[in-house]
Amino acid sequence: MLQVDHLTLKFGGLIANNDVSMRVQEGKITGLIGPNGAGKTTFFNSISGVYKPTSGTITFLGKRIDGLQPYQINQMGMSRTYQVINLFKKMSVVENVMVGMHPHMKQGYFASAFKTVAERREERECYERAYELLDFVGLKGRAFEQAGSLSYGQQRHLEIVRGLASNPKLILLDEPAAGMNSKEKEELNELLYRIIDRGVSILIIEHDMKLMMGVADYLYVLNYGKLLAEGTTSEIQTNPEVIKAYLGGDE
Repeated sequence: MLQVDHLTLKFGGLIANNDVSMRVQEGKITGLIGPNGAGKTTFFNSISGVYKPTSGTITFLGKRIDGLQPYQINQMGMSRTYQVINLFKKMSVVENVMVGMHPHMKQGYFASAFKTVAERREERECYERAYELLDFVGLKGRAFEQAGSLSYGQQRHLEIVRGLASNPKLILLDEPAAGMNSKEKEELNELLYRIIDRGVSILIIEHDMKLMMGVADYLYVLNYGKLLAEGTTSEIQTNPEVIKAYLGGDE
């Protein structure tokens, strides 16, 4: 469903991503790993439209998306979360989810200002869908609390829910387990499988190798902006180049 061919991104004389190719299969969890500074988040930014690649092509659901704006890519069925939690912390939990529905809402400013029948119906439908998504991650009971009052792990889950609110076919998760305790990571592990069951494919960056080796169907490894290796989890675990990149030395 996502095909990246020979993607290169340069910032002046710095090559952040260098000739990277990747395939993401529908209904699978695809992992992207690598040491700090390997260019993983930069790669996500290119896929999601934050950066325009210097060269290479990105095809999503059969259509070229390199050069499109983030909102255009989101409307096509791709959403993402961020390495740093990016919620509206003074808004309510349910309002944060509804923000994620914005690309598919049809009523405009005047309908909202005059509270037309169509606008009220659409708002009611958005609330119902937001509640269903919050129930999906166990946050329905806190729908009207401020997002900033949630625990760190709950805020991470809320950000994932907001990503799901736009009805994506593919969601990009950028280090969703960062800062979580062991119990929260177990809950995240379960949540990833339930997202797949909803028909949403996953491309995930994560430094927690135990989590990644447990959930990923296929892994890509970046190092210094270049693709170092790809394969199943067992192939990556025994790849000497990957071991060297993570641990240093010859073995």
